[in-house]
Amino acid sequence: MQLRSDPSTATKIRRMKQRVRWQEPAIARHNIDQTRLVFGEADPDESEFSFLAIGDSGTGYHRGHRPQRQIAELLLKHRPDCQFLLHTGDVVYQVGSSEYYYPNFIKPYREFLVGGDNPKAIAYDRMTFDFPILPVPGNHDYYDLPFLYQFVAPFVGTIRHLLRSQVDFDIGRHGSFQGQAYARAFLDCLELYRDAELREHLDRHYRGKVGNSRCLRYEIGLFTRLPNRYYQFRRGGIDFFALDSNTFNDPVPLPNTPEGRARRRELIDRLNQVEREKQQFTEAIARLNPDSPEDRDHLDDLNAKLEQIDEIKLDIEKNLHVNSKSVIDFEQLGWLERGLIESWNTSQVRGRVLYFHHPPYVTEATKWNQAQTLAVRHRLRAVLNAVAEAIGDRNGSRPVVDLVLNGHAHCLEHLYTRDTGSADSHIHWIVCGGSGYSLRRQRPEGPELEEAIAGNERRVVAESRRFVGRSGHGKHKRRPYSGLRIDVQSGCPPKFLIYPLVAERIRGEWHFPESEPFVVGG
Repeated sequence: MQLRSDPSTATKIRRMKQRVRWQEPAIARHNIDQTRLVFGEADPDESEFSFLAIGDSGTGYHRGHRPQRQIAELLLKHRPDCQFLLHTGDVVYQVGSSEYYYPNFIKPYREFLVGGDNPKAIAYDRMTFDFPILPVPGNHDYYDLPFLYQFVAPFVGTIRHLLRSQVDFDIGRHGSFQGQAYARAFLDCLELYRDAELREHLDRHYRGKVGNSRCLRYEIGLFTRLPNRYYQFRRGGIDFFALDSNTFNDPVPLPNTPEGRARRRELIDRLNQVEREKQQFTEAIARLNPDSPEDRDHLDDLNAKLEQIDEIKLDIEKNLHVNSKSVIDFEQLGWLERGLIESWNTSQVRGRVLYFHHPPYVTEATKWNQAQTLAVRHRLRAVLNAVAEAIGDRNGSRPVVDLVLNGHAHCLEHLYTRDTGSADSHIHWIVCGGSGYSLRRQRPEGPELEEAIAGNERRVVAESRRFVGRSGHGKHKRRPYSGLRIDVQSGCPPKFLIYPLVAERIRGEWHFPESEPFVVGG
């Protein structure tokens, strides 16, 4: 049985709009921008500041060890010098359900929450942060469970015990309810308020000012909600754009042409192959004993491969089942385009950072050729091309954005795009998706990424300059989990000093190597 399903894009958009009462008259009358937030008392002359970043963290289950907690402790050491923490998505595995927010988020990050000295008393939908945590949703934060699963859920634990496989995917009795758990945990769900309560709530918490509009004020330790699933804020002259890539990652429908039909046959063959591989790994897992130290490490590896196979399977199915009626979130993409153009027309802005879940560029083993990667890359390119055309030569030789942060790939990676033929050229891309879940290896093809440009002609469009992920085999295996500290330096364009924060597990022991920082931008 497939233990997770992905709601349609139309469902994700519709349900999230309902939760924040998107642009309803009662909110519009207050002249509120539901995509902006302000927080803290930032110095308008501030030009240097630091922040933290993590991604793909949300699992509580590792056989006797907790990588996510190791990264949390590294973050705590840097917290006094940093202003906020960005999360690139997949806050809670496997299906973003509310019942796993305590072990998979609240407990490991308890020092970042009000009342963290007693984390069991914190309800997932009543969290208040005493240090700003600013996430975007990942694909797992939207996943649901098949309807049939509710009938077998009570027996899953017994089945695992009988098989002695301890296959634990952090799956309980329900899924995310189309992202509801994520929304209740992080967003300002205005649907919970009656009209009279709504007016009072808006007057209390939407006191920020952006231009001629009001916006949400994020108050550390008091009210730490986000206005929407995608949003924007400014710090130290840098505009940060947080995106929900889950609603613009649907592949382009396969054409009803000989080439399209041939591609469909290839995908079906690949899907059948993946199903066979999944069966082989499942059988291998069932033969191992989780109580055996020799088997325990191997079980972790096999479960990681099984999860990776499920991800490939979902991507193929998404590609096969998409059709011409599939919805693309052009509303969000248009918002990003307008926001970037406005940012370039604002004299006090000196840089722009995007962060979202699905990486357009990545050399992790399976992601580059996935249909979702291609879809996100092409749609982001279209936005950046439109922005470049609108601003003309105002950016000079600078790229349209200075830095992009992503998750989804379970690694830490720094990539740089060459001349792609589009406005995503010469940009630095940081994949930060190795903060707690199973790590992945780099693709065997190497660090350069190629695209077809005409016929059979191909060109290198990007290169990986640093990759931190699973490596080695047997007793030489290394698992370097990671987060980031990023120092934004003064100047225009800004430079970003990137500090990898690494907790590496080797032969059952934790090591904390000092990684050399590197500079991007400028």
